Amino acid sequence: MKTLPLFPASIVGSIPRPLVIRELIEKPAWDETDRNTMDAAIRFVVALQERAGLDVVNDGEWRRRSYIGVIAELAHGFTLEVNPADGRPWTVVTEKLTPKAAGFVAAEAKFVKEIARVATKITLPAPALLGERLWDKGRSGKAYPKREDFVRDCVAPLRAEIALLEDMGVEIVQIDDPHLCLFVDPDVRRSYEDPDRAADFAVEMINETVKGFDGIKFAVHLCRRAGARVRGEKHHAGTYGPILNQLNKLKVQHLTMEFTAAGADDLESLSRLREDFELGLGVVDVTPGAPEAAALIVSRVERALTRIDKKRITLNPDCGFAPGSAAKVDTDEVYLKLKAEAEAARILRAKYA
Repeated sequence: MKTLPLFPASIVGSIPRPLVIRELIEKPAWDETDRNTMDAAIRFVVALQERAGLDVVNDGEWRRRSYIGVIAELAHGFTLEVNPADGRPWTVVTEKLTPKAAGFVAAEAKFVKEIARVATKITLPAPALLGERLWDKGRSGKAYPKREDFVRDCVAPLRAEIALLEDMGVEIVQIDDPHLCLFVDPDVRRSYEDPDRAADFAVEMINETVKGFDGIKFAVHLCRRAGARVRGEKHHAGTYGPILNQLNKLKVQHLTMEFTAAGADDLESLSRLREDFELGLGVVDVTPGAPEAAALIVSRVERALTRIDKKRITLNPDCGFAPGSAAKVDTDEVYLKLKAEAEAARILRAKYA
């Protein structure tokens, strides 16, 4: 385990995939050349983050077709279809889950651990998020008449990967649950018969997923607008206030949160979070074309410092840089934003150490 400095600079998850990677992840089978190409690409994306100055890196999620669909690598029972609602690729559960041999995510992490000079993070989708995105009443109802039963069955394959990650010394396992964060939006809450119970269930399933693992730091990533940045989807609004009760029940050590969007920078809400939470503040706007300067990032962190102890704060972008497996975002822009984040971290250390 690597020790992190004050104000560590981190990544959230995805980094834009170049065409060669988008082509590779669509191939049904790989030969040795394909594997070597992917390994070389991962070396590059890790080097990009380290060159930018980050203290925590990952593989950009480049080996995955999608950050949610990765569950299909961990269990049988899914089919890859085209979503009739939007025409995008859609992993949907159609049969009862049965386990595959554990190790797909662990193999990602093992490679990154071998090549990285700094701390590493690996990401997993939250069980309730999988239920929202991969369960469909028509396509899934025969195997899982109730969405909640499918969600519960997702816990075991995720835990099998975490057990392997713990053994290899991955510093941080981040559970991505943007769906939980949507309960800040009044429109979303009105669409549920009992929004608090739905949010409670999401938290319960995360807690079941991380239960009993002591040698690893767990984070939960909260996000409301990933699709809005690139695909023009609805930008959900609201402060963290409506879900503070649920967040404070999470049995994790770290929350990775937006901080650049209106409402997400609500200091009153942040100050009501449990004091033992580390807070990964999303102080870098990942919106394509939005320039970020180190001084601006520092100013965002210093707002938080008026209410939150400096030892609790990690700097990170407010989301992954590549929402959607085929999102096209400029990699040079990402590099410059990560450089600005790392520079801001150095400025803050010099000022507050």
